[in-house]
Amino acid sequence: MVGKALLRALESSGVQDVICKTRDELDLCDQQAVNKFFETERPDCVLFAAAKVGGIHSNNTYPAEFIYQNLSMATNAIHAAFENKVPRFLFLGSTCIYPRMAPQPMPETCLLSGPLEKTNEAYAIAKIAGLKMCEFYRKQYGVTYHSAMPTNLYGPGDNYHPENSHVLPALIRRFHEAKENNCPEVVIWGTGSPRREFLHVDDLASGVLHLCTLSNPPDLVNVGTGNDVTILELATQIANVVGYQGEIRTDPKRPDGTPVKRTDMNLMHSTGWNSKISLQEGLKMTYDHFLQEAQDGKLRAI
Repeated sequence: MVGKALLRALESSGVQDVICKTRDELDLCDQQAVNKFFETERPDCVLFAAAKVGGIHSNNTYPAEFIYQNLSMATNAIHAAFENKVPRFLFLGSTCIYPRMAPQPMPETCLLSGPLEKTNEAYAIAKIAGLKMCEFYRKQYGVTYHSAMPTNLYGPGDNYHPENSHVLPALIRRFHEAKENNCPEVVIWGTGSPRREFLHVDDLASGVLHLCTLSNPPDLVNVGTGNDVTILELATQIANVVGYQGEIRTDPKRPDGTPVKRTDMNLMHSTGWNSKISLQEGLKMTYDHFLQEAQDGKLRAI
């Protein structure tokens, strides 16, 4: 999802000679393959959007896979880029790197100031390692290796797996199927009270390209909207967009995850960038893409 958004943004900005490899073409967990890729291609800039991602269920169920794959991909790519004299590397992480009880909104300075949320600890540790690698390579070697931490992302090309997807695409699918099957109610995990911030993936892409224009970017910077909603409010908005008119019920026996996650956007705003796509507009666009992807047989559900 993020990679395709970056390609759309690069194309619209006139950037040429973009080097891409699919997962089948390049296994980023294979150190030798990654080294060979960088030796051959020698790019001027790397936008590192690769990751194994998922929602609470998949993070909780497969923590070993999350920490191994994300650590391997990050360390292999960052070091191979440095060894092959790549001058700029932008590493994409996630705001789940911040402590479970971080101050709200979450400033970049709260990193490593408290315990992580247990349900996504493995993923967060891998992303922290990656951003710290960039920071330390920059400090020791003078390369422009820096990191951006997006908030919860959504948009075209998202993963709609019924168990392994993130909350927003999972709810789109659930409400769509409930509407199609005339279900009287839809159950959402948890109490519905946790607050989350959502950023359309095309906004993220514009923020990433903006950071690449800065000669001295921050080592670490949040990329989000600075606005949040409760999960129940999100579910209500999605039901309205989908046209579902049944009851929405919460399931308090399911885990809520972190109570609140909202980014402090002061640092990113100071560089001259702001998000543009509202949640309401983004949900409508995303549901339209969902319908088109389903019709074309291209809906991701992995």
